[in-house]
Amino acid sequence: MLVWVNGPFGGGKTQTAYELRRRLPGSVVCDPEHVGFGLHRMMPPELRGDFQDLPAWRRGVREVLELVLGKHDGPVIVPMTVVEPEYFREIVGRLREDGHDVRHFALLAERATVLRRLRERGFGRVVQFVAGKNAALGRETFAVAKLDRCLERLRDEEFAEHIWTDRLTVAQVADRIAASTGLRLAPNTDGPLRGRARRALTGLRHIRFD
Repeated sequence: MLVWVNGPFGGGKTQTAYELRRRLPGSVVCDPEHVGFGLHRMMPPELRGDFQDLPAWRRGVREVLELVLGKHDGPVIVPMTVVEPEYFREIVGRLREDGHDVRHFALLAERATVLRRLRERGFGRVVQFVAGKNAALGRETFAVAKLDRCLERLRDEEFAEHIWTDRLTVAQVADRIAASTGLRLAPNTDGPLRGRARRALTGLRHIRFD
């Protein structure tokens, strides 16, 4: 089974994906951003637009996921924002047409909730100190610029199943996904403090410098 976790930038996709992996033995996270950033590294800066617009990205993501689904025994978890219906059909639709069991979830929240979560990340200063540049702040600016379009597009029925996360913890979102897919998660034994520490560590590990 492939579990695609969609949602706006800053909507909790990565945190949810790694919560699922932590509590789902045999699962693996496949992040399509790595394909996109790899393509960007091969291109001069002036040619680096939205990597999702590159046919090579969409084709490469689908082919890698097909390979993993064919060779890996456990669930495959994919955290990725995709809001263009054509691109969604080109990847998710084709995987389904080829016989793969793909379960898609769009994590939605009110605009104010997503903005608050972006502010609470607080990783901009860390990146400036470590790398001497505004990588994290730039990504948050990009996330805010794309927010309204993401929330509007992802409400469409094509992007169901929808999960409204305003009043849910990351663990509860993972529980909802598991209940819908029939996957059996290990119990969540994290207390509040340990859970916050784990989420902070996950966030730090996924700061992008590209």
